[in-house]
Amino acid sequence: MPGARPEAILFDLDGTLADTAPDLGATANLLREECGLAPLPLDQLRPHTSSGVRGMLRVAFGIGTEHTHYAGLAERFLDRYADRLCIDTRLYEGIPELLSTLDAYSIEWGVVTNKRQRFTHPLIEALGLAQRTRCVISGDSAERPKPAPDPLLLACRVLSVRPDRCVYVGDDLRDIVAGKAAGMGTVAAAYGYLGVDTPITRWEADAIIETPGELLGVIGIRAW
Repeated sequence: MPGARPEAILFDLDGTLADTAPDLGATANLLREECGLAPLPLDQLRPHTSSGVRGMLRVAFGIGTEHTHYAGLAERFLDRYADRLCIDTRLYEGIPELLSTLDAYSIEWGVVTNKRQRFTHPLIEALGLAQRTRCVISGDSAERPKPAPDPLLLACRVLSVRPDRCVYVGDDLRDIVAGKAAGMGTVAAAYGYLGVDTPITRWEADAIIETPGELLGVIGIRAW
């Protein structure tokens, strides 16, 4: 990635910092069980995780936001997910070391996610990141969520950093779209969920990383 070392790194949450698919998938299967349906394998649910409740209900019940029963199912999903935010959710392997290295180089880092504050802040706390991150922006923190640049620009204001001195890392096409719209460098996390539509090679990210540790080389730091 061209230019000087960034002053700040912003991360998406689901599929980038943490593997939240086990708990989101279990919530979807709990709803299916309540509806008399058999559970789906996690591998079938995982690619839809970055789309949150919309993605989970799409694959678990085959319905979209326009469906008559969507709103009711969505509320039931979110209520049940609130009770199991961090049972099997874990930081990806390599993320703790990556964050420690950023700290050692005095590079600020934060979280920008489309997850609602109701879930984001308790999850960040449960993952042990609340006292370390300089910035947590949720899907309802700004006027428009990603792929609009609003949440990323809000994060820049919180950190007092110019967008062109930031890099945004995410595992979904909308993360790259939002990062580019905000004027940031963009890195696609190939180890994440990636969605089911446009291949990652067509996202036009500035860089693609296969593991969290590869980010260090992208921003000009020798990897551990």
